[in-house]
Amino acid sequence: MPVLASVASQPLQDGDQLAAVDIGSNSFHMVVARYTLGQLRVVDRLRETVRMADGLDGKGGLSTAARQRGLECLARFGQRIRDIPALRVRALATNTVRQLASPQSFLVPAETALGHAIEVVSGREEARLIYLGVAHAQPPKPGHQRLVIDIGGGSTEFIIGRGFEQIERESLQVGCIASTRRFFPGGKLSKKRWKEALTEVGAEFQQFAGIYRALGWQEALGSSGTHKAIGEICAAMKLTKGAITAEALPQVRDRLLMAANISAIELPGLSSDRRPIIAGGVLVLEAAFEALGLQRLMVSKAAMREGILYDMLGRGSDNDPRDASVASLTQRYGVDESQTARVEGTAMRMFEQVADDWKLDDDDARQLGWAARLHEIGLAVAHSQYHVHGAYLIEHSDIAGFSRQEQQVLAALVRTQRRGIPKSAFDALPDRLLLSARRKAALLRLSVLLHRAHEAGPIPRLELQASEDSLQLIISRKWIDARPLLRADLIGEPQDMAGLNVVFRPFVD
Repeated sequence: MPVLASVASQPLQDGDQLAAVDIGSNSFHMVVARYTLGQLRVVDRLRETVRMADGLDGKGGLSTAARQRGLECLARFGQRIRDIPALRVRALATNTVRQLASPQSFLVPAETALGHAIEVVSGREEARLIYLGVAHAQPPKPGHQRLVIDIGGGSTEFIIGRGFEQIERESLQVGCIASTRRFFPGGKLSKKRWKEALTEVGAEFQQFAGIYRALGWQEALGSSGTHKAIGEICAAMKLTKGAITAEALPQVRDRLLMAANISAIELPGLSSDRRPIIAGGVLVLEAAFEALGLQRLMVSKAAMREGILYDMLGRGSDNDPRDASVASLTQRYGVDESQTARVEGTAMRMFEQVADDWKLDDDDARQLGWAARLHEIGLAVAHSQYHVHGAYLIEHSDIAGFSRQEQQVLAALVRTQRRGIPKSAFDALPDRLLLSARRKAALLRLSVLLHRAHEAGPIPRLELQASEDSLQLIISRKWIDARPLLRADLIGEPQDMAGLNVVFRPFVD
């Protein structure tokens, strides 16, 4: 299968800076690192408590105050990374933005404030990045499996992995802010409320607890500020030296419940910043200990932000995790790899000819290549409307390494590869991605069309010329005359491609 070697990548150079921005439900984090001798060295860290999840109204809306806190924080972060090239910055939004009915209403001004694009990741992709960060910060022992738990503001992630690879990933809507608001409205605390909440959260964890316990692990680590705070409380109460144990956690809970209201909580080592949400964090962790039979949990220094940095290293090398995910999908759905290789080869051949005129870059080339490899996965469902089935599978699958926007771009390309182009095909994409997505869709359509007969032989002459809104194909008359079906398809293509805002002109020579 061809790779994108023909399109120049931009590998990291010694001295390059990278920045990872984690737009969480409780806190926003940013880590800036310098790439030196193949390693990342952190040169700056920023963290602000924003509590975006506090602004959710349960209907997909976000309060003006929470929105403003987020934008002001991102503007400060943006000032710090103003001089770092866009391709070296990755900003990811998590649970709170996932819950918005109209994410773009926040993302558009947020991107302006930060000065960089912001992607939204699924819960399972968040889990993958969390594990990656923890694994690099605290390298696992060879052959050992480890459990990593991250209690965020809006969700909690559970991962079992071996080495640097994840075996199982889960994400549930039970973060420290979400659980505090859900189970302790008005800040009221009582043993009865706690017991009822513990039963409810524990029932949610039972969905996967059996599978996790059967897989097993040799060590368990907690990532995020919640685990750090609870670990510090355990140490301040002289229960442990920073770890969290099955014996210490109930004592923390009992001490917490001595207060009738969250505002009155007095726990040694607890910061005033963490007090409003500590009840939900302790509750979720106690439920996790019970459901998984945990005895001891070490506290990790790393979290998703470090995982983003290491994921960027992979993306900037020959080990892009997205390549492995696409290969896994093609295998799972029994894709004809010979055919997709032909389509990809022709698509990349055309890409090289129009990339400069259409201002398409290396990321566009990768996306076009992945879309070519995946364009027939819908055949696993049915031949009729297979492009529609394929787009659905891509958009709604958990594909490791991809953000939601990246999956939405791929889904749009696969959806528009043949037949008429619905007006809604690109509705899910932010404005900044629309033009390049339509142009990539035009290239994929042509490549799929030219290889409709699944012929193994090469196309003898294939020239493409592009201007701002037009595309002209020059192809061998002798070759096209021997393929009347293809000729008919090309004659009809200008009308179909108009749906991409591209004027297409086929020309035989």
